[in-house]
Amino acid sequence: MNLMDPDAPALPTKSDFAALAQRVREIPWFHSIDLGNGIVTPGKKPPDIHRMEYAAIFDPVDVSGRSVIDIGAWNGAYSFEAKRRGAARILATDSIAWQQHTRGREGFDLARSALGIDVEAVEIDIYSLTPERVGTFDVVLLLGVFYHLENPIAVLQQIAALAGEVLVVETHTDALEVRRPAMVMYPGGELDGDESNWWGPNPACMVALLKQCGFAKVDAAWTDVGYRTVYHAWRTDRLRRSGGADERTIAVPHPALLWMRRLLGRTKRGLGRAFNYGGIRPRVR
Repeated sequence: MNLMDPDAPALPTKSDFAALAQRVREIPWFHSIDLGNGIVTPGKKPPDIHRMEYAAIFDPVDVSGRSVIDIGAWNGAYSFEAKRRGAARILATDSIAWQQHTRGREGFDLARSALGIDVEAVEIDIYSLTPERVGTFDVVLLLGVFYHLENPIAVLQQIAALAGEVLVVETHTDALEVRRPAMVMYPGGELDGDESNWWGPNPACMVALLKQCGFAKVDAAWTDVGYRTVYHAWRTDRLRRSGGADERTIAVPHPALLWMRRLLGRTKRGLGRAFNYGGIRPRVR
């Protein structure tokens, strides 16, 4: 009981924190989420990676007071970050990662409860995400999803219809030595031994696809996390923080670095084929 206000909710006790920590240990996590009081979910993606991605994804766009949909939310780290940055309404959606065997929804619900954050959640297949089903949003997040899709162009066109102002796409990147729009296809588990990895688009391809979806400007940037890039596709400049008419573009690495990258890529793909250790989630079809 709070002696200053007997009607106030009881303050958490050490046993409450211990119980939360125990629940966290029982769940497999992909995202590392700081739940406070020294409790951080042990995600496969470490906190430092999250911080770099938060900056690359959210710094260019003003989400304060806006509506946001997070497609492929998994444990909810990016939904919660959008709320922390002032978003008025957030809808987190997923399907495959929220299935029972991955327990992604269980982690999401636990983190949402522990943080006391108001984030809506709907378990829905990505192919069912239409304005008629979920409405439209100022900001649409499509993070780490594009390259898992067997038919990514059709899905991108569909998801673009949800974006009132900006669509943010984060993806694995390949074919950097090709100047024209191009995507590399990974048969089987060729990329990292994960059969859910279908495509590696180059920046020219992603920019062209997003322009074909009707966006007026596309800013492209490295996330500073491996060979992954992020694209902010804008209908207007209303939420665009950078200002100015010029679009941000990605500089292609020096040919020597590209050669080294191709060598490393071939080695990774060879190991993937040799060990075929499988992916975290099945391919999205």
